Amino acid sequence: MRLFLAEDDEILADALKAGLSRKGFEVEHCADGAEAERLLINREYAAAILDIGLPSVDGLTVLRRVRMLKPTVPILLLTALDGLDNRVAGLDAGADDYLTKPFEFIELEARLRAILRRSHLLPPSAQQLGPLKLDRAAQRAWCDNVPLDLSARELAVLDVLISQRDRVVTKEQIATEFGSGASEVGANAVEVYVHRLRKKLEPYQVGIRTVRGLGYLLEVEHGED
Repeated sequence: MRLFLAEDDEILADALKAGLSRKGFEVEHCADGAEAERLLINREYAAAILDIGLPSVDGLTVLRRVRMLKPTVPILLLTALDGLDNRVAGLDAGADDYLTKPFEFIELEARLRAILRRSHLLPPSAQQLGPLKLDRAAQRAWCDNVPLDLSARELAVLDVLISQRDRVVTKEQIATEFGSGASEVGANAVEVYVHRLRKKLEPYQVGIRTVRGLGYLLEVEHGED
C-alpha cells in the first residue's frame, strides 16, 4: 500500500519513512509544498500525510487544492500548531484527521489506520480469530456463531485488538479508536472496557492477555491436553 508523505523536517521524515516501511507501507516523500501538490494530484496513493508548514506552498493550501480534484483520498494533517482554531481550519480545509507535533509514532499509525479503514482501503470488514468473528461494517461480533452483546466502545476495543492480532496494542491506541472523544478517555477507562470485553470472550476460550507495561494481546486460549 503506497503512502505519500510531505514533511520538510528531514529527521522527522526519515523516522516516519522508516517506521511506516516497517509496517509494510511503501512511502513516497517530498519536502516542498508545490511538489507535494503536483504529486498528490497526478499520482494515486492510498493515503497522504501532509505537514502544514511546507516551503513554497503551505500545507493547508495544498490540501484545499488537492481536495478540489481528489475529494476522497484520505489525508492526515501534521502541524506544530495545536490551537482549536488551527485544528478547525485543518478539518474545514478537508483533512480526515489532524495530529499535532510532537507525537508518538504509535498514535500516527493508529490514526492512519483509522482513516484507511473509513475509506475501505484496509482489508475487508470481516475479521476472524479462532471462533471469534467481527464484521466491522455491520458493527457485530460472534463467538462460535453466537452473537456477542457488545457496547460501541467494547466493539472499538475488539476492532483494534483483532486488527492487530499478532501485536501488543497499547492503551493509547485503544483510546484513539474511540474517535472524537478519545481525549476524554483515560487509561483507567480503557482498562474498564478491556475488562468487560474480556469477560464476554472468556466462555469461548478467546483471551485478552495483559502484557505488563506495554498493553494487550488478543489470543485464542488452548486448554491443557
